[in-house]
Amino acid sequence: MLDMVILVDENDRETGTMEKMEAHMKGLLHRAFSVFIMNSSGKLLLQKRASGKYHSPGLWTNTCCSHPRPGESVNDAAIRRMFEEMGMTGPLKHSFSFIYRAEFDNGLIEHEFDHVLIGVSDDEPVPDIDEVADFEYLDPGFISEDIKVNPEKYTVWFRIAFPKVKDHLAGILV
Repeated sequence: MLDMVILVDENDRETGTMEKMEAHMKGLLHRAFSVFIMNSSGKLLLQKRASGKYHSPGLWTNTCCSHPRPGESVNDAAIRRMFEEMGMTGPLKHSFSFIYRAEFDNGLIEHEFDHVLIGVSDDEPVPDIDEVADFEYLDPGFISEDIKVNPEKYTVWFRIAFPKVKDHLAGILV
């Protein structure tokens, strides 16, 4: 079965669908999401992408990210992928969106309208080893400093989204 993505314009209006790898080869703007899970201690759950990923293997990133399927809402897709990738479930809140474009050494291009969702959970992840090499709950202050010193350890979209996510975290745990 082909993995399809939803093509969108700069306002996130659907313009069609395309097979995922073709969209990444052509660098066409498509809908995506990034999930950030925080525990009750205020630490963020990061994952290290598996070495077999088609781009950004072995890099640290947010808890989960992917693309909704045609006809699937961003929230439903995020909940589905959280379970598939991390073995976790729970409510997510849409926080903001952004567009980014990144070219990778293997010729693929990420050009995404990325919806960022945040949730709170103290569950222990049970990751899919084909997707996730490692995971860790980390203090946002440590992450900020480590990104400054070691930006190459993190995915492009994580480095863009994280500063904005930090602004949203303050109001979540009260």
